[in-house]
Amino acid sequence: MRTRLYLRASTKEQDAQRAEQLLTQFCENNSLDIVAKYVENFSGTKLNRPKLNQLLDESKDGEILLVESVDRLSRLPLKDWDKLKQIISEKGLRLVVVDLPTTHTLLSSDDITSSILSIINNMLLDLMATMARLDNDKRIERIKQGQQRAIEAGKTIGGSTKNQEIRAKIVSYLDKGLKVDEIAKIAGCGVATVYRVKKELKHIVVQ
Repeated sequence: MRTRLYLRASTKEQDAQRAEQLLTQFCENNSLDIVAKYVENFSGTKLNRPKLNQLLDESKDGEILLVESVDRLSRLPLKDWDKLKQIISEKGLRLVVVDLPTTHTLLSSDDITSSILSIINNMLLDLMATMARLDNDKRIERIKQGQQRAIEAGKTIGGSTKNQEIRAKIVSYLDKGLKVDEIAKIAGCGVATVYRVKKELKHIVVQ
């Protein structure tokens, strides 16, 4: 069956390579024909993603959309998740998730069995998409709480008022899932500054 791979990875190249190897091996094990691979570094909280849009535009009825896990496809609010599912359905795509075995049965099941499994899979996909969204919300909340604790402890990160304003912009854009180079341009700072703030935020969360 014709299969399109969607890989939403972090900015680390090795993450994309690992996921690609996993999906490629899955296709080989299940005799799936890879027709295209779509790799992007973009927030799963956004419905409008360049590579995802390209995949949906180029896909054909009866093809498979293969992802590693639900959170690689979506950390969307419920309304946007429902919209994405509708688009996938209208395109006639079969969504197969490597770490959700019940979706694997869609590769070889008959029409009646497929209809039953689709109902089950939709419920499981909704549940996992909701969990992915909640996990993202909790992560953002931990960052904000960590920042507040730092402020209450009298810690000042960034020095001058101007630096503090830039840092606030960076944190805001990081929460929105923008890429480092995009944030640097918008905030009017260097890429190294954005990476430094990301590192500081991770340190605060760990604490």
